[in-house]
Amino acid sequence: MICLKDNLPVIQLASGQAIAFERDWLVRSLTQAAARAGFAKWWLAEHVAASVTEYLREQPELNVLPVERLTAAVQSVLQVIGYGEIGQHFAPAPPRVQVSLVALAMEAGAGYELAFFEMLGRRLRELCREPGGCFELLGLERCVKLLRGKKTWSRDCDALREEIVSFTREHSGTAAARNEIAFSLA
Repeated sequence: MICLKDNLPVIQLASGQAIAFERDWLVRSLTQAAARAGFAKWWLAEHVAASVTEYLREQPELNVLPVERLTAAVQSVLQVIGYGEIGQHFAPAPPRVQVSLVALAMEAGAGYELAFFEMLGRRLRELCREPGGCFELLGLERCVKLLRGKKTWSRDCDALREEIVSFTREHSGTAAARNEIAFSLA
């Protein structure tokens, strides 16, 4: 038997890619649709996403949900609650992309910070090209230890961590001026 994450179906995108349904993804999509409809700070996005999530959770026979069907369901909910104009602008946001900083550090090699920053910059440029993109950079502390060749955290690790955070903010901030993006660094 296959157990789906949180008893929620996977979403099949138009490209054929299947992604796990995430409530935060739906909130982000609703918030973007509301902004396009002229509601800059729409407070109902969380509530609508919660309702849709519960509806999907109560459909145990649904294992794979085509994105078109999800879109129609969300638009229907928005119409019922009096926000049909947001529904007209609703389009699922691109899925969140996870990037392993540890993998980049391993590829660069211990002590090769310049190679690491070159690869990170290239990856950030790729991720920031897509409007409405969302990404997550994972493994910051382990990445720093690998690049410094340390088993335990030290003062020079602090400096490198701050350098990576600043580099990421600078590169994603430049891209955010052109495209709406969201990211986290952990």
